[in-house]
Amino acid sequence: MPLIGAFVARYPQILVDINLTDTVVDVAAGQADVAIRFGPLLDSPLTARRLGETGRTIVASPAYLARRGVPRVPEDLHQHDCLNFNFRRLEPVWPFRRDGRDYALTVRGPVEANNGESLTQLALAGVGVTRVGNFSVADAIAKGELVPLLEDFNPGDREPIHAVFVGGASVPARVRVFVDFLVDQLRPRSVARDATEVAPSAETG
Repeated sequence: MPLIGAFVARYPQILVDINLTDTVVDVAAGQADVAIRFGPLLDSPLTARRLGETGRTIVASPAYLARRGVPRVPEDLHQHDCLNFNFRRLEPVWPFRRDGRDYALTVRGPVEANNGESLTQLALAGVGVTRVGNFSVADAIAKGELVPLLEDFNPGDREPIHAVFVGGASVPARVRVFVDFLVDQLRPRSVARDATEVAPSAETG
């Protein structure tokens, strides 16, 4: 979202219509020009361009931790308000690694949301503990507005990020410049120069 202003300033003639949803929209049927997918891609006729990848970090605000205490081991989260994604395709569990063994812990809390930015804002407001993509919380951690938790138990899982769209010679110019802009802004320069399109590619399910 922070990149949209720069895109609009560069291409003021293009209308950017944003839809944040956990539903997998049918890009091939024209429900969207471009979709941003997190996680592994399934086979599909769509073209995909890799934007990067992200890990996840558990965070809470200093105010929340002062009020509720700091979880020292994953099981302590049972005594905390955990803010989770409400994706229907996901179980309400967070992964952890202890002594080289990976396991999942069921978490519960008073609020769920369908995007990481919302969960980050809730955590900043002291509503609870959340586990979101590093890109969502890096600035807040650097400023001391959020505190990373349970890093000794972080499994280090990573998920790729792709832009998917209908490719080919007839791809609209608005789609081409938007995807090129995302690749340029989100990937390291040395990687962006090597960005390639892949077709057929995939959408997540």
